[in-house]
Amino acid sequence: MKQLTAVVIGIFLGSGAAAQVVVDSLPESLLAPGGIAVVPTQGEAVSGSFRDQRIMLAQHEGEQYAIIGIPLDAEPGPQQFKLTGAGGEQSELRFDVTYKQYRERHLTIANERQVNPNAEDMERITRESAEMRQAFSTWSESLTPVFSMRPPVDGVRSSSFGSRSFFNGQPRNPHSGMDIAAAEGTPIHAPAPGVILATGNYFFNGNTIIMDHGHGLISLYCHMNTIDVEPGVAIKAGEQIGRVGSTGRVTGPHLHWSVNLNNVRVDPVLFLGENSVP
Repeated sequence: MKQLTAVVIGIFLGSGAAAQVVVDSLPESLLAPGGIAVVPTQGEAVSGSFRDQRIMLAQHEGEQYAIIGIPLDAEPGPQQFKLTGAGGEQSELRFDVTYKQYRERHLTIANERQVNPNAEDMERITRESAEMRQAFSTWSESLTPVFSMRPPVDGVRSSSFGSRSFFNGQPRNPHSGMDIAAAEGTPIHAPAPGVILATGNYFFNGNTIIMDHGHGLISLYCHMNTIDVEPGVAIKAGEQIGRVGSTGRVTGPHLHWSVNLNNVRVDPVLFLGENSVP
């Protein structure tokens, strides 16, 4: 098995002026599980947290906003997050999460081990899960996030984000990304500029790329045929990073594309500027 190859890019945990970033646009807000809360802070906080995860503070047109990924397991109702000012003063703000009904998807997997892994598989999966969690926890202040993205591949787009998944009739975790079906070998392009954080081959995800866009915004690309980039390389929007494949747990060639904010998987369609969430 090809091991995960990763690079850690300037992680800063201190407070100060660099704790916020000036952005050209804001993501689409969806106050529902799997959505994004875009909340004016009405001040100049230097750091913030939600569910013990650091959150992005973005300056847009002279106003500061907290940009918060909402977990799929968030219950409807009020949610609080914390802010810290330059002098160390603490405050709390809130936003209200509404109920959202996601669909179910039922898939038949030919490789039974991809549904019920054996003991050796589980050792690999545990190790890979820890590597993924570490990558998704990266915080890089040297990169400026871009929220206006392009689809990473041309193909038939699934609205499967958030859907309750059943593999061979067995329930699994909700689907945490967007699936785009395309022919084997179709080029995959970076939806926004960033730096390649990690590449590798995973039991479930197959050939995988993790890209850092800065301030807790991280994207994931799975099931690839080829990986055309190396960790640590700066990538421009539209640059080819790989090709569509059918590696890992799949029913056919496609790209699984996931977007993460404050270590939370959110619906990628919110970054495509289409004003429509399936």
